[in-house]
Amino acid sequence: MKNFEVTRKSRNIHVIDCFDKSQKFLLVSDIHWDNPHCVRKLIKNHLDEAIKENAIIVINGDLFCCMQGKGDPRRCKSDIRPEHNTKRYIDAIINTAVEWFTPYAKNIALIGYGNHETGVIRNVETDIIERFVEKLNTVARSDVNAGGYGGTMHVNLMEKNGNAYSFVTHYYHGSGGGGPVTRGVIADQRMLAMSENYDLIWQGHVHELYHHINPVHRYDRISKNISMRYVHQLRTATYKEEWDGGYDGFHVERGRPPKPLGGYWMNLTIRRDNENGYNRYVDAEFLTCTRYY
Repeated sequence: MKNFEVTRKSRNIHVIDCFDKSQKFLLVSDIHWDNPHCVRKLIKNHLDEAIKENAIIVINGDLFCCMQGKGDPRRCKSDIRPEHNTKRYIDAIINTAVEWFTPYAKNIALIGYGNHETGVIRNVETDIIERFVEKLNTVARSDVNAGGYGGTMHVNLMEKNGNAYSFVTHYYHGSGGGGPVTRGVIADQRMLAMSENYDLIWQGHVHELYHHINPVHRYDRISKNISMRYVHQLRTATYKEEWDGGYDGFHVERGRPPKPLGGYWMNLTIRRDNENGYNRYVDAEFLTCTRYY
């Protein structure tokens, strides 16, 4: 029995209703599934565990690398897998990806766009996420949703009496190149400054892996009280291991270091303020799912 339903409120706002007081999520980005450097064994392990744990899977952009099309100035012959080296390059990626992801499709709630997918729209004039999602849903009889480059994921957890409690995420694939020292944290603070009323702000793109918490305060003009709340910030890494011992390539030539691989497990649970209290809230726990070489 499926443990969630997704409702598309607009092109980049999706509500996920979970039929329990707790729910596990697998949050990943930057899989670059079709790249020869993608560590498919690792992402398969995480997806298999998501199925075992009945976790909801969300992908925040760059599911595909997809830079080897004829009209793409980023193309490089060494970065194409043999099964995709055909005159129907985009179709080959979609068809093989649908076959590979079908066992996981019914657990996938949402797939966002990354700069690689928007690059395909710009350079090759086709929307690979829209085409992939449409075919995957047809083959797997699933209900995977395509989101935006950025958007809102509104999760509702439900108690047995029907009361629902929410945890709201602003996902954004990311921008810029991060930094050798700050590793994207400056961009996190900029996102925090221009966002309001979210419980989690989640980015990818720079292939870093971290979680931090920002306590923020709010003044209520009616009650004349100050309240505190936490805003989580998350950065998911990649499944593309392109440092490759530091031998050569785009990543190495630009002096970039080895990057972490993996994403995060997010566990959401309805809790009470205290033992005798009636106030409920959704507590979030974040655990890395990764592997280091």
